[in-house]
Amino acid sequence: MQTTKVPYFSQWETPEMTLPVIAEGAAALLSDPLWSQSGAKSVEEYARWAVNLCGMACLKMILAARGEFYPTLELARACTQYGGYVVSDDSTSIKGLIYAPFVRLVSERFGLKAETVTGVEATAIPQLLSGWQFFMASVHHSIRWPDQVPASKGGHLVLITAASPQAVRFHNPSGHDRASQADAVLPITVFDRFFANRGIAVSL
Repeated sequence: MQTTKVPYFSQWETPEMTLPVIAEGAAALLSDPLWSQSGAKSVEEYARWAVNLCGMACLKMILAARGEFYPTLELARACTQYGGYVVSDDSTSIKGLIYAPFVRLVSERFGLKAETVTGVEATAIPQLLSGWQFFMASVHHSIRWPDQVPASKGGHLVLITAASPQAVRFHNPSGHDRASQADAVLPITVFDRFFANRGIAVSL
């Protein structure tokens, strides 16, 4: 597998918040001591958004790979302007990430190459990465515990940075410990249990 070093960022400002969020929901994020680094205007805004920011964390990592660093909420606001998130009038419901507007955002705002990919088998990811640098793959969030059998596939995005016919390496924005966060490696067959056969291919 390729060895390009990609900085890791969690979708929480404090990466260790994953287990509290699993236990308590978004309310746990009200106690994140680093919340202000997200670019949120209040801790309440941060808590509302952070549970929806796996895609923005992936984008943050991609941009950091070329030396550009943005607060996660700044990226989310830009994505919302493009229609990548749909926020209810009372701000209690956030729908997204919506792929097509996200692709437009990263192309027009950041000069990245990006393309929505559907119907891709896990075994085809190495070939996909021969033409792209990154793949934001839709997986079930329980991929942090690869011994589990998920109830469904998709709903969460991880950033695949390398793949071989045997394994994939990825950053998981909601990994619960160091091993499941940065440069996690899973056999292709295990990754496939969680993978929804879709995502977004991106290159710098």
